[in-house]
Amino acid sequence: MGPFKSSVFILILHLLEGALSNSLIQLNNNGYEGIVVAIDPNVPEDETLIQQIKDMVTQASPYLFEATGKRFYFKNVAILIPETWKTKADYVRPKLETYKNADVLVAESTPPGNDEPYTEQMGNCGEKGERIHLTPDFIAGKKLGEYGPQGRAFVHEWAHLRWGVFDEYNNDEKFYLSNGRIQAVRCSAGITGTNVVKKCQGGSCYTKRCTFNKVTGLYEKGCEFVLQSRQTEKASIMFAQHVDSIVEFCTEQNHNKEAPNKQNQKCNLRSTWEVIRDSEDFKKTTPMTTQPPNPTFSLLQIGQRIVCLVLDKSGSMATGKRLNRLNQAGQLFLLQTVELGSWVGMVTFDSAAHVQSELIQINSGSDRDTLAKRLPAAASGGTSICSGLQSAFTVIRKKYPTDGSEIVLLTDGEDNTISGCFNEVKQSGAIIHTVALGPSAAQELEELSKMTGGLQTYASDQVQNNGLIDAFGALSSGNGAVSQRSIQLESKGLTLQNSQWMNGTVIVDSTVGKDTLFLITWTTQPPQILLWDPSGQKQGGFVVDKNTKMAYLQIQGIAKVGIWKYSLQASSQTLTLTVTSRASNATLPPITVTSKTNKDTSKFPSPLIIYANIRQGASPILRASVTALIESVNGKTVTLELLDNGAGADATKDDGVYSRYFTTYDTNGRYSVKVRALGGVNAARRRVIPQQSGALYIPDWIENDEIQWNPPRPEINKDDVQHKQVCFSRTSSGGSFVASDVPNAPIPDLFPPGQITDLKAEIHGGSLINLTWTAPGDDYDHGTAHKYIIRISTSILDLRDKFNESLQVNTTALIPKEANSEEVFLFKPENITFENGTDLFIAIQAVDKVDLKSEISNIARVSLFIPPQTPPETPSPDETSAPCPNIHINSTIPGIHILKIMWKWIGELQLSIA
Repeated sequence: MGPFKSSVFILILHLLEGALSNSLIQLNNNGYEGIVVAIDPNVPEDETLIQQIKDMVTQASPYLFEATGKRFYFKNVAILIPETWKTKADYVRPKLETYKNADVLVAESTPPGNDEPYTEQMGNCGEKGERIHLTPDFIAGKKLGEYGPQGRAFVHEWAHLRWGVFDEYNNDEKFYLSNGRIQAVRCSAGITGTNVVKKCQGGSCYTKRCTFNKVTGLYEKGCEFVLQSRQTEKASIMFAQHVDSIVEFCTEQNHNKEAPNKQNQKCNLRSTWEVIRDSEDFKKTTPMTTQPPNPTFSLLQIGQRIVCLVLDKSGSMATGKRLNRLNQAGQLFLLQTVELGSWVGMVTFDSAAHVQSELIQINSGSDRDTLAKRLPAAASGGTSICSGLQSAFTVIRKKYPTDGSEIVLLTDGEDNTISGCFNEVKQSGAIIHTVALGPSAAQELEELSKMTGGLQTYASDQVQNNGLIDAFGALSSGNGAVSQRSIQLESKGLTLQNSQWMNGTVIVDSTVGKDTLFLITWTTQPPQILLWDPSGQKQGGFVVDKNTKMAYLQIQGIAKVGIWKYSLQASSQTLTLTVTSRASNATLPPITVTSKTNKDTSKFPSPLIIYANIRQGASPILRASVTALIESVNGKTVTLELLDNGAGADATKDDGVYSRYFTTYDTNGRYSVKVRALGGVNAARRRVIPQQSGALYIPDWIENDEIQWNPPRPEINKDDVQHKQVCFSRTSSGGSFVASDVPNAPIPDLFPPGQITDLKAEIHGGSLINLTWTAPGDDYDHGTAHKYIIRISTSILDLRDKFNESLQVNTTALIPKEANSEEVFLFKPENITFENGTDLFIAIQAVDKVDLKSEISNIARVSLFIPPQTPPETPSPDETSAPCPNIHINSTIPGIHILKIMWKWIGELQLSIA
């Protein structure tokens, strides 16, 4: 444990670079340390699973080492064991490792039987992924026939996670046309196989060669490219790592740039090895000259939650009623957010620290009340953050080690001595969540949360934005089961004048309702409070605290499902309403919203991306209305609609991740992020996540010259959306970020239009090419671009590498639409040869009003094929491709979508690919 414990504290060296990552992974002398594999609390206890995880990583390490030219191996892995499993002598308490920052999650398949390993990738090419997902059955080797050896598949997923590469197969488009010939999607192109289809009738099945489809111009539906059992090609791991001969990633020499796969689409036709070679990992390593050691493992078991509040009560906290707001937010945390069974202590500080409460275990409402009464009542003195932290360590150590404990640190003041306790903080193993209150909070505050993996938040003095309550409401456990976590349904505020009313509704959906709490705060006098449940019954019994200026109502049992209505009346003051709840049933996953930014520091004019991930368990929630509220230190709030449209900042359409670029900076300093999500008549739940990145499912293989078939891959159909209405409301804190280098107003336009990533091309009317894409904006995905530049070429690489020299299409009549609108453009290729067997490649660049240009779009493709006038002979099985028996205009996106225009059908041709 010694080397591993010390390694996690190198975190600050890379976490302060700006990219936001909760991962503890470090690359140390070619070896990856700090990898966290977490076993989900819902996985039944099975000690053999731990050994199977060890075996998988141990098998993966030498495969990774050789595949990367002896550069990388797995050095140390921590396995996070659920609290509910039996304790053992060799299980120790985690330090910074939590479920929230786990790199690999081992959880039961959803839906049952879907054991596909996959990696969440929310970013673009070369950007690290979020997390690898594996199932117990996969790790146990029960899916060898479907995905190959676990260690090899783990390396495939690791490449997604660590280096941001993508798959080189395509389950939706398994074949494509190139120069008049049908090719299987694969990398490298030297991989051999044959194309067959499995037909079943009655109780018997048989295999036959695929026939040409008269409508699509390709093979019939269900056609598979069956790999030969003996291969000589060594690449690529991102296509079929299960094949014995495949031990490398595709390079620029053997990469199949024409294949319509996600690697080509996302990475501008670059090979996976080119992307890996550009990574920071690669740049700071050299090949090893000796064999690496086997991985070592740390077994960590989750324990009871230990939290100590460290609260600023210095004189500045009297400004703008900050101390009172602290009491309101602190009561929400103590009465609702912190989970039963947790141990909670409290320290306040000014020029010195004061212990308000030793650790108390939350077993009842009276325990919560006891702690709430210890919140600070008066503000005075200076600010000594280190004194508060050191006192908190002492409080915790009286009962437990500080490893894995949490500290919630709130301050509004400057303290130039804070760096004096950085080393002590790092050595403590505690996770520090920081809350910066007001414009003058210590600038070094965020470094504490960065170096320990804690949450960083910011709350302004604008009471109506409810930022402080949101910050404390976000501090649910990173390790408890999701059914135990507090979920915020609503958070809003309003400044009222002349006896105005603040009216609204809150949706309590069927996935929540336990421990539902309505919290109202005010700034001067108690308002009139009216609340009705979905049946119209008026609710009473609010507990009113006039000193703290708040009232709350805890709904007994499970709150009624439906729309709750409220009306609050007051004069000349600010009111806020917060509603929280928990899962209604431990077996029914609640709808959750997890929001984040892609980095925690942003240097103008670099854009920031805001994400909101909406799930019910593993099922994405689609077509929700999602908005982000971004508040600067100046108090200015920008409202931003987040989209799940697969364009602009959004990597994948309809995956439940809603995204948008933020470019509307108005000042330097801290910005807070809050996300509101509403599900109404259009919202729907998808049965499972559409595959984004994961090891190839092996449908079949050749053994002793006979084709063997696996059971059909669990369908992840684009039409598997459950159309039952999903009504819900959620709010979520996205933490905070710090902007720098923002110039004084007027702020110049330095943001180009966003890259077009969904360009599609097809033939229209026999001679015209119809293009469709999602419009970018003047500034990434905001506003309206000024014009488009469309260029074409018969060489895909010339179009990519010499775009400005390629033939330009006349776009005089093409007027850009507002960002995120659908664009359609029809043109006739001119001044270029477009005849039988011609492949024509098309790309777009957007230009804004100050002549800033976007990156080149993904490359779309159309192909013209004229078949022979007489039926050709049936090709031999070892032919790699054959001419089509009809005229087909074929187009492919990204890079390949297919449309065909057919002339007279002449016979039926059986084609085979080797």
